Amino acid sequence: MLPSAVIGWDMSAALALGDALGVPPLAMAELLPVIEAVMVTKLNEQMDHSHGGKTG
Repeated sequence: MLPSAVIGWDMSAALALGDALGVPPLAMAELLPVIEAVMVTKLNEQMDHSHGGKTG
């Protein structure tokens, strides 16, 4: 089985969602990359743990 990992978000979708929720564009530009980085790290850690350390 090939290793799998999350590498990031679809930023177009994230920006569209933020816009639909009324989040100011400047706030999204500042916050989304930081939130994405933490989310990617944590999801990959969780996947690695649940697969016994075999996701890379």
